[in-house]
Amino acid sequence: MPCHRQNLAYRPLKPHRSGTFKLSKVPAFAERVADVIGLYLAPPGGAVVLSIDEKTQIQALDRTQPVLPVAFAASEKRTADYVRHGTTNLFAALNVSTGEVLGECRPTRNGKDFLAFLKKAVKPHAGKDIHVVLDNLSTHTTPEVREWLAKNPHVHFHFTPVGSSWLNQIEIWFGILTRQSIRRGTFASVNVLIKQIRDYINSWNTTAKPFTWTATAGEVLAKVRLVATNVKKLVNNNSN
Repeated sequence: MPCHRQNLAYRPLKPHRSGTFKLSKVPAFAERVADVIGLYLAPPGGAVVLSIDEKTQIQALDRTQPVLPVAFAASEKRTADYVRHGTTNLFAALNVSTGEVLGECRPTRNGKDFLAFLKKAVKPHAGKDIHVVLDNLSTHTTPEVREWLAKNPHVHFHFTPVGSSWLNQIEIWFGILTRQSIRRGTFASVNVLIKQIRDYINSWNTTAKPFTWTATAGEVLAKVRLVATNVKKLVNNNSN
């Protein structure tokens, strides 16, 4: 018994915590991981790397009663119910080398909207090779987008594997935006929500710094293989 207690002291159980995972089944998973991470760790000389994605259906939620602010010995309190005032879609591009973000809110999200934002994102980098990291949404590969890419060979798309949007650095920024500006906000209209997002982007860019990506492709693939092995063991044990 003493030995058992000692082991628990070094490896305490935390049943209240949980996490998520998803194993991509894309045949070219390893190649795509190496391609994207290679852009982060060793970008081509003189080239610009942009991480682009959309945060869709952001809700303008308004609490039914005023929020009670933080006070001594009391946390912030909000009503459990709320009123929905509509949604907006945020298109955003993160400059991987500087950390600066270009963002634009639109009422719709389709191939036309994406292409319009893509043109705006690459315009400041005229004359340079531009590498764009993005996921596999159908709006990213419409005939209009492919036609535009053919006319602009200095722009190169690099797709993350299906189910692996965590490889896209703009997703890190989306998480920060949500935690710091949206989740605890109250918005009387979509316009108020859009202004909040714009103000946050402007504030972010005044002190923008790039994210430091440290994991190599080999390290990421090793962790994925470990999870896959554990999942296989679990399935085999449950089938016995």
